[in-house]
Amino acid sequence: ALFRISIMTTPNDALDDALRTAARDADADAFFALIARGADPTTRGANGVTALMLAASADCSTIVDALLSAGVPWFDVDDDGDCAGQYASGYGHAELARAMMDFAVRDEIARGKATLAARRDAAAEDAESDAESAKYLATKVTYDGDDKLLDEEGDAVMMTWEAPLMEAHADVICAAKGRVLNVGFGMGVVDGCVRARRTSGHTIIEAHPDVRAHMTRQGWDDVPGVSIEFGRWQDVLPKLIKRGVKFDGVFFDTYGEDYDAMRIFHAMLPKIMNVGGVYSYFNGMCPDNIFFHMVYNRVAEEELRAKGFKVTFDVVAVDASADDIWKGVKRRYWWGDKYFLPTCVYEGA
Repeated sequence: ALFRISIMTTPNDALDDALRTAARDADADAFFALIARGADPTTRGANGVTALMLAASADCSTIVDALLSAGVPWFDVDDDGDCAGQYASGYGHAELARAMMDFAVRDEIARGKATLAARRDAAAEDAESDAESAKYLATKVTYDGDDKLLDEEGDAVMMTWEAPLMEAHADVICAAKGRVLNVGFGMGVVDGCVRARRTSGHTIIEAHPDVRAHMTRQGWDDVPGVSIEFGRWQDVLPKLIKRGVKFDGVFFDTYGEDYDAMRIFHAMLPKIMNVGGVYSYFNGMCPDNIFFHMVYNRVAEEELRAKGFKVTFDVVAVDASADDIWKGVKRRYWWGDKYFLPTCVYEGA
């Protein structure tokens, strides 16, 4: 890095204003001279716009590279929720936008490796993670009519507008008509799709007691060929692995867990899947920011490839724009008109 970010930088509005101007004008010499004089590389101007965003909009790779290398977060957003990569793309600088996405992918993969290593080495963090999971599982969830499942805060756990996506996921994971595992029952939409495809076996992992009780009311305990494993997947999967259970199709769609949890799930996949089996997951990562969403698509693709999967994404049209769909939901969780459906074929370790 040509410079380091200092948390001890003394605010200097004149220097910071000049730094943003230099970034906007792609004046690298002036920019680095101002940094040397103490200007703050993380400075924000009107609407929360950063120097990195201004340099990206000006197609100045020299400044962009220096800021990213110095540790300025690629994922910082302005007051409208847009990041620097979107500035580059929005101003038509495709090459720079690709380079920034490449950097973001590398950064997230490295961060993920460090996080997983820390979790393996820190029992206290594992206990904290378990506590957070237990907290969610202790809260009430409510089936609101036939179209939504809500948590205690009124946020949607699942909604029926996702049904066409679940049909598409079921087509993918049931292609071999073999044994299928679904992690996260929710409203049972994908499980209904799997059941209709008459696979040779169907296992469901569900951890929430309210959802489990709903499954019983719906008669899932008595469905031939369906096996229900009540508990957290973190606890159930090691038991299945120990029993040598393998699947030809796996779907993952849990609630209240982050991508780091999915990373742990992905690490277990080679132990529960037959070669040629297909894995898919609900692809709802960062749905309100297309740059972040595409970064995580690529992160998932590269991390799964390292575990022996061939990953492709099919674009599926989505229409969840009608206000009536979101009536009674505290926060809308989908905004786009395209869904990138992942198909991950296990080719062996």
